[in-house]
Amino acid sequence: MKWVEGAKEGIVVAGGQGEGSALAQLSCPNGIFVDTLGTLYVADWGNSRVMRWTQGDKKQGTVVVGGNDEGKGANSFHCLRGLSFDRQGNLYVADYNNHRVQRFSIE
Repeated sequence: MKWVEGAKEGIVVAGGQGEGSALAQLSCPNGIFVDTLGTLYVADWGNSRVMRWTQGDKKQGTVVVGGNDEGKGANSFHCLRGLSFDRQGNLYVADYNNHRVQRFSIE
């Protein structure tokens, strides 16, 4: 939700279509990052993926990494708990039950 100063209610900026795995849905979001362009990245714990919503695109997001069910593979997660980016644009994902942090180079 986005909260505008003085507003009485928030604005849904990602998900909001009930729990699920469709590109317009999230399942237990567990971390967000907003870049300087207003692009929103969401650690979608229940779907084992990181989603991206560009500013103004409220209908559906895109899968950035993951989405391959829970696992130990290089593009899989087991309870992702958060995410961040470095200055070079690399994505870091905290993968709780795999006891690791993964780095991804995304364009």
